[in-house]
Amino acid sequence: MTLILKSALLGFVQGLTEFLPVSSSGHLVIIEKLFGWKDLGLSFNVAVHVGTLLALLAFFRREWIEVIKGFFRSLRVRPSRWDADGRLAWMLILATIPAVIAGVALSDQIERNLNTLFWVATFLVAGSLVMMAAELWGKKARDFGALRAGDAVLVGFAQVFALAPGVSRSGITISAGMFSGLNREAAARFAFMMAAPVIGGAGLWEAIKLVRHGLGAGTPGAFAVGFVTSAVTGFFVVKYFLRYLKHGSLTPFVIYRLVVAAAVYIYLMVA
Repeated sequence: MTLILKSALLGFVQGLTEFLPVSSSGHLVIIEKLFGWKDLGLSFNVAVHVGTLLALLAFFRREWIEVIKGFFRSLRVRPSRWDADGRLAWMLILATIPAVIAGVALSDQIERNLNTLFWVATFLVAGSLVMMAAELWGKKARDFGALRAGDAVLVGFAQVFALAPGVSRSGITISAGMFSGLNREAAARFAFMMAAPVIGGAGLWEAIKLVRHGLGAGTPGAFAVGFVTSAVTGFFVVKYFLRYLKHGSLTPFVIYRLVVAAAVYIYLMVA
């Protein structure tokens, strides 16, 4: 398979699985290990991060404009006088801090030690148990307009666990929001908005590494294809997944994760 086709496939997988609660990093590890593909490198990682970031910014463009305006308004008044957009801005900041600290401190160690099929399957199972628990015991009562600082703290700390391949950023953060009392759609909306600065930060971190090492020969085309496919796919996944969560549950994704994990375990036993 050519480099461009690989880039297109992996970009599609990234855009599809970044926002569905099935783990993008876990699926990329599985595909690369099973097909024997080499990592496409830093340039590709930057491309798909920027692509999924663009998908979030495009889909929530109106919300982000209001949040940014609200943030600057909040700087001129006391916290007790913050409007809804100002409060949301500070809740997003509050929720982002744990993931940024953990990402800087642990991302390289996790990449070296946990990017194996065994750990991906194990974290797929672990994440599934959390999602099942959220469906069974989460109150799922409050909508997006009823967000609280406590929701931001819980969802922010939950996002730290998404560093492990197989956990799923969207799965763990949506589940945390449901445990906190948010309904599925509200939890997903907050999780996706919170993901924008985290994904952007991860892309910037990898871009800094890329500047040090150079783009690499033969990679501009792969960079472009990965960017476009992840951005387009990600945009439509966010759109239709939020629509699905108005009435649907996480159960189908739990079943899918468990089936994939079982298949990986079987492969490891017979390979």
